Amino acid sequence: MKFSEAWLREWVNPDLSTGELVAQITMAGLEVDAVEPVADVFSGVVVGEILSTEPHPNADRLKVCTVNGGDETFQVVCGAPNASAGMKVPFALVGAKLADFEIKKAKLRGVESFGMLCSERELGLSDNHEGLMPLPSDAPVGVSVRDYLALDDHTIEVDLTPNRSDCLGVIGLARETGLLNDLDLIFPQIPDVPATIEDTFPVTLSASAECPRFVGRVIKGININAGSPLWLKEKLRRSGLRSIDPVVDITNYIMLELNQPMHAYDLGALTDGIDVRLAKKGETLTLLNKAEVELNETTLLITDANGPIGMAGVMGGLSTAVKPTTTDVFFEAAFFTPEAIAGRARQYGLHTDAGHRFERGVDFNGQRRAIERATQLLIEIAGGEAGPLVDTVEEASLPLRAEVRLRAERVARVLGMDIEAGVIENTLARLGFTFERDPGAETAWQVQAPSHRFDINIEADLIEEISRIVGYNALPVTRPVAQLSMLEAAEGRWSVHELRDRMIARGYSEAINYSFVDAGQQALFARDAAPVALKNPLSSEMDVMRATLLPGLIRSVTFNQNRQRLDVRLFEIGRTFSQPANQTLSLETLEQTTRIAGVLSGDRWEESWANQKVSVDFYDLKGDLEAVFAGTALEFAAADVPGLEVGQAASVSLKGEMIGVMGRLSESVQAQFDLKAPCYGFELLVAPLLAHQVPRVGEISKFPEIRRDIAVLVDADVSASDLRSAVTAVAGSALSKLRIFDVYQGKGIDNQRKSVGLGLTFQDPSRTLKDDEVAEAMAIVIQHLEQTFQAQLR
Repeated sequence: MKFSEAWLREWVNPDLSTGELVAQITMAGLEVDAVEPVADVFSGVVVGEILSTEPHPNADRLKVCTVNGGDETFQVVCGAPNASAGMKVPFALVGAKLADFEIKKAKLRGVESFGMLCSERELGLSDNHEGLMPLPSDAPVGVSVRDYLALDDHTIEVDLTPNRSDCLGVIGLARETGLLNDLDLIFPQIPDVPATIEDTFPVTLSASAECPRFVGRVIKGININAGSPLWLKEKLRRSGLRSIDPVVDITNYIMLELNQPMHAYDLGALTDGIDVRLAKKGETLTLLNKAEVELNETTLLITDANGPIGMAGVMGGLSTAVKPTTTDVFFEAAFFTPEAIAGRARQYGLHTDAGHRFERGVDFNGQRRAIERATQLLIEIAGGEAGPLVDTVEEASLPLRAEVRLRAERVARVLGMDIEAGVIENTLARLGFTFERDPGAETAWQVQAPSHRFDINIEADLIEEISRIVGYNALPVTRPVAQLSMLEAAEGRWSVHELRDRMIARGYSEAINYSFVDAGQQALFARDAAPVALKNPLSSEMDVMRATLLPGLIRSVTFNQNRQRLDVRLFEIGRTFSQPANQTLSLETLEQTTRIAGVLSGDRWEESWANQKVSVDFYDLKGDLEAVFAGTALEFAAADVPGLEVGQAASVSLKGEMIGVMGRLSESVQAQFDLKAPCYGFELLVAPLLAHQVPRVGEISKFPEIRRDIAVLVDADVSASDLRSAVTAVAGSALSKLRIFDVYQGKGIDNQRKSVGLGLTFQDPSRTLKDDEVAEAMAIVIQHLEQTFQAQLR
């Protein structure tokens, strides 16, 4: 937001220097980014009048001008193409000092020149140097241009946070400045302009939830070529806008002054009536910048009988734009809800001052005031007759003003100092809040936010306002004192922090990736998941919400490998997103699941004279999972997993429920991500892991263990986990350990079979087991294996 210091001082004029004013605004939470003079430092430049022009005798592009400088006339050689008799322009006398040089008497192509006629660039007003800077015809000749244009002024640029949209106009900045200095505002006179004609233009609010108020007025018989007055052009220029014509200039002026974006339509180009509605599929609109856009169905439009004539709150359409031949206009000042406008401009690659304000929120009661102000100015500048002001409003759809209870005791506790009730009430009143003091014994108020404040919702918001006005530097330095109660740390279950610590202890580094991924890369791992597409992606490589954590981690592996870091161990704990089946996607129905994933690549050990160079494999990753999640009895089974190599991929289950997958990335995936070495990965659901009861430490038995080893022949496709489950199910409570110590396939054994060595350890915590008890348990185990797997004892 750029504004002129002089313009602000028209509203409120504190006895402060420019530096003090800027510091005060910054300390109030409105950060000032830049302060620049509105013109270069110069002297000796007056209002001059060109009395006559003659062609230069020795140069085709130069003119010899006779200029009235006030007390006398001067001969000046000028090359500006727009120099003409009767024109008033800035005239630098001999001896005048401009930013880069001093004006001296000169001779140009044999003709003497006494002074220089100036463009805007010579005075440091802008970069325009295509011709002389024209001054109004009533400008007094001989008067200092610096005084006449009031150039002892500064442009102040404020960087506002999104919650302070009320300060995107001079009215909001003046309100803050007046409050900080306890001064009343000098509000411009905005009388109700009486209607002199009966013409109106009908308005329908089909999308009243998105546009609950639309104020309009017809003005006929204007002279659009009247030209904007100098004061209006200068205020726009000092705010970073250029003058176009009186109608457009006035709408821009109202936006800057009252923080209400407006639009003007050529009334003759409108048909039947205006309807504010959402776009229909396939509709197109040619905007004021001549760009034709295809509209999506979430875009709010201004339409007439012929179709779209403007993108609501963003930019008007070309078909109904004000033209040099326009004589009748229709003024619009509407309230569009921030939710309806937020992000719409960016969807079409646009950024406009109007959209910037509407998506942050404007005063929903300021539209009538804006129309009256614009009507007043237009009639003064360009003439015309005004019709009645028509306020089309859906009261039920207007925002509700927040009502908050403010306690003096809470203010003192948060700020660390007592604030008098009178100071609090004065602050609230000057900020435009309405309030009533509670009748109870406690000093408190029921406060209602004004219609221009969208950021007041809780008591802390009001306390922040009071602290800004009191001044952050005035607040005492105190140590916070609070009664803290330690929360119980549950040791029976893991937390996310525990999982993170265990992964780090295993040698993995935590990664944090974007929640947006490339749809094609995600499809490699989540073929059946319906991607949650972004309407306005940051890039083509981040066009969907992630349904799996693996693509982001694998990209991180590629990033490291491209920088000669081949030994990579990364993990991430984060949310994945999926679209519910047969439901309309929304924030309420979007399914979010917390997962933990990891990737492993490179060598098994660090390079050392004592270690052999061995690359990591499937069992390194499996061992890491078993170590990290020790005590959970994870079960692994061969599986066909998208993105993983057949034969080196497994499902991971817990208590019979599949919670994830692990394995080696397939060759096609490795090529897709341009990996330079084999990479292994896993991904698990976090919720089942956190719900699992952590094993408790029990009393160590003082009685001896008894171990029995057996080797059984089973089919080659029987998994170790199936054997383990079968043994555990029938061996009895005395079985304390079960180890698979050998697997053999080869000479002496059928090609379709394998030998598995099982070590069973029995121990009772309360007595010494007898040999016949262990023998009976072993017999039951062997019989169960024979029946279940057709096992043969070797």
